[in-house]
Amino acid sequence: MAIKVRDRVEFGAYERSYLPEVIRGVGITLRHLLGNLFGRKETRALQTLNYPDEQRVYPKRYRGQHRLLAREDGSPRCVACYMCATACPAYCIHIVAAESDDPEIEKYPAAFEIDQLRCIYCGLCVEACPEDAIRMDTGVHTPPFLSRDDAVMGRVDLMALSGQAGTPPAYGAQNAREGKPRGC
Repeated sequence: MAIKVRDRVEFGAYERSYLPEVIRGVGITLRHLLGNLFGRKETRALQTLNYPDEQRVYPKRYRGQHRLLAREDGSPRCVACYMCATACPAYCIHIVAAESDDPEIEKYPAAFEIDQLRCIYCGLCVEACPEDAIRMDTGVHTPPFLSRDDAVMGRVDLMALSGQAGTPPAYGAQNAREGKPRGC
């Protein structure tokens, strides 16, 4: 292994003051500033969105907020199995189970809450649900909240949301029981 010896470079007072590099940095900053102020107005118009007046167009596959599906009688399809709460990495789903009066249904969610501030919209709760009771097919962006209590959506709020037309059911055992292939 050979060792290369380099000659020591002596910098002058002008180079040791870092003045050339400071001037070069200020020049780049001014070039960006003037370019953004006086030029390229068409690119600025594309990036700026006047929010309440203009809404961003979401892609077709945008999932959006959660919703709970209802049975024919209007009760939630959820059987309070806690699989969605278990699969949730953010621990934002809270379920309280109660016994059902219907002999075909063992239990139902007396309380079903999703904290929208903690939710990361990963969709694992949708995939974990064996009854296809929860979906993320509303296409609705989460609204802004004025308090933390407003961010917790309950069972009634989740059942009031409607899904987009033509949305296939989520993955789950419900599709297998009905003889449908997964994902359609």
